Parts: sequence; C-alpha cells; structure tokens
Amino acid sequence: MKKSATVRSGHVIDLQEHPESLYFADLHIHSRFSRATSKQMEVQTLYYWAQRKGIQLMGTGDFTHPEYFKELKEHLEMDPSGFYRVRGCDDKVMFVPSAETSHIYKQGGKTRRVHMLIIARTLESVQEINRALAARGNVASDGRPIFGFSARHLCTLVREIDPDTLMVPAHIWTPWFSVLGERSGFDSLAECFEDELSFISAIETGLSSDPEMNWRLSQLDNLAIISNSDAHSPSKIGRECNAFRGPMTRTKLWETLRNRDTDTFRFTVEFFPEEGKYHWPGHSNCKVSLSPEAYREAQGICPVCRKPVTGGVASRVEMLADRPEGYIPEKAVPSVHLVPLDEVISEAMGKGPATKGVQMVWDRLIEEGRNEMNILMFMPAGQVREIAGEKVARAVMQMRQGEVQAIAGYDGIYGRVKIFGHEAEPTDPSKQLSFIK
Repeated sequence: MKKSATVRSGHVIDLQEHPESLYFADLHIHSRFSRATSKQMEVQTLYYWAQRKGIQLMGTGDFTHPEYFKELKEHLEMDPSGFYRVRGCDDKVMFVPSAETSHIYKQGGKTRRVHMLIIARTLESVQEINRALAARGNVASDGRPIFGFSARHLCTLVREIDPDTLMVPAHIWTPWFSVLGERSGFDSLAECFEDELSFISAIETGLSSDPEMNWRLSQLDNLAIISNSDAHSPSKIGRECNAFRGPMTRTKLWETLRNRDTDTFRFTVEFFPEEGKYHWPGHSNCKVSLSPEAYREAQGICPVCRKPVTGGVASRVEMLADRPEGYIPEKAVPSVHLVPLDEVISEAMGKGPATKGVQMVWDRLIEEGRNEMNILMFMPAGQVREIAGEKVARAVMQMRQGEVQAIAGYDGIYGRVKIFGHEAEPTDPSKQLSFIK
C-alpha cells in the first residue's frame, strides 16, 4: 500500500521554515520500574538520549512508583520555565511529571480496561496524588499500577487534589486496554467519564492510529490530539511526539492543549499507523491479518480456526466514525509520518537496525546532523548523501514524501514499513513538504 504523502491531512508543512523554533515533546514513557522495560530508563540516561533524538521535553513516566518518585525528587530541580531539569545539567532537555495507570473494573455489565496518562504540574502535587493512589492499590508492584476503580473515579480523585493536572486517556484505540478499545472499552468518552468528561484535556492516538483517523469522530473535536512514544527503552523515545512553536513553559503547554491553540501546537510526529501492532484485526496464532472490510465480512471470526480474532484500530474507527475518511475538522493539528532513523538506514543498507554497520552510520549522522528529528525532517539531501551515501539519502527523501509500502500490524505483531519494497522513482530532493500557514 503506497502512502500519498508523509503529511496525509492535506495540510502542507514547510520543512525549511525555522526548525530551530520547534519544540518537540514526548509526554508518555516508562521507567525501569515498569515490566519489560530497559534498566536504562531513568532521567540521566533520558537526558542524553533526548538530545540525540531531538526531544526538548520529556515526561518522566511512572511517578506513581515509590522508588522512582524518590529518584525524581533527588535528581530533578524546578526550572524557571515551570518544567524540571536534571540537577547539574543545562536546560537542553526538560521534564514534566507523568505516569500511566491501568483501571480494570465492571461498568454496564462489561469488564472495562482503561489506561490513563496523568501529566502533573509539580512533584509536590504528585506526592499528594501518589498518597491517594497508594491508599487504593499497590503502587509498588509496577511502574504502571493496576487499580480496581474506574477511570472516571481517577479523574474525580485527581481533580480534588489538583484541578490543573492534565488527564489524558492513553492510546485510546488499543483493543484490550483503552477507553475506545473494541474488547474492553466504551463507544464514547462520555459513557466512560460521565460528569468528569470536562476534566479530560486531550486524547492520545497510540502507535496504531494517527490524528487523521481520530478526526472522523465528532465526539473528539473539543480535545487536543497528542502522540507520544510510550517508550520502554531509550532508543524508542520520540518515535511519536508533539511539535510546538517554542520556547515553551509549563503554563504555555497547559494553555495550548486546553485551548487547542494551533498557532503554538504545530503538528504531531507519527509512526505510519500501519506499523503499530494493533492496526488491523487479526489472529497471530493462525498468522491471519484481516482488512476492516474482510473483518466485517467474516463477522470477526478467524477463517482458519473459527475462533474470534482480535479487533484492530482501523476496524474500530470504522465502527465508531460519524465522518468519512479524509474529513478535516476546524482547528485540526496535522501530522508528519516518519520512520525511525535506524530503520531507514537499515533498509538502505540491507542490514538489521542493531547491527554495527547501521549503528555506525546512525552515530555519524547524529554527530553531523545534531539529532534524529533534524535529520529525518530538515537535513538537505546533499548533506545526508555526503555523510551516509546515496542510498541512505534516497531512503530519507522517499520516507519524507511517504513513498513507502506499509504492511499492517495485527494482534500484537508490529507492522512493517518498507521504503524500497516497490519500484519507485527516486524522490526529487527539492520536493519539500510545506508548513501550515
């Protein structure tokens, strides 16, 4: 499947317009205290990796975990911006307290599994939130604690402690653990949050959806649509993130998201959503992947084993959408679809992303090009060619133009994006995407 363009919304983004004024924020990650997470996920290492990736603002992740919270208090200090910086380091990378919580509960005769992203103002307010959560569950068991009370109740609890906290339903389409997920969610945010819906500031797309898919639901029109990496290792931070017009302060970030200020909130950086591991319905045991149309025709049954398949994000969006594909609402913030730099180099070199050769080229490009975000979006083709060779330069240019083939992920299996998977004409390096006016 060939993508039409990296910017798929019809907006045009100028990749040459003052990239130094953009401020990239990744607000949802995890610490080493979460399951299946790198031991390097702590603020000093994140400070280093964020610079290499081109991220200026990081969520801390996992502030609910007692040991990690102690580390945050020890290693972070308040900056005049209202964000936090690592003690003894400059302000090239700032932090804002964040955490993800899991809620498993019964409502409407169905077991619900909803994940929430909490973005707090200060470590002082975090301390009060943690105290309230610790009285209601085991916050030391995992960096993403599980509670038996509802997402609505979480909003009530946090609002009473600090009404300036940002509450964001996390990766809202994931089949098993999200507010609109097919297997355990709701058909609307209002059904989930009821009288606390006004406390919700934004929704998070997740890796398997992008803003364009979310625009098809009018119920999401009054919310900011943000994207984050949900990273479990340092190399994955920034794979999805948010681009603001800088400089940013905590107050400005809060106002931008709550008011959906498109002059400040410029675009989100996205995976091609097919690369997410729940984009299409499917059954991994039988190696069956179904398009939304085929899923509907099969009535959700695997054609091999005749058991129900796991629904996908694309099919769930089709179920709930009240607008056609391609609809663009007012105040829509566009998105840029990128492939991580190590995967681009890997494709060009025909070697695995973790191989020594690919990592050497990645290091050389980062050394010359400042950071990964700059290389993927702004570095001129000639400079990429000079550092990394013709094929890597061509791969970067084709990726910028969306000249890729995407194989959709399904049932927990990541999809794949191939740059040289089809016969495509070399991309003209002079063809740049344009910035919203």
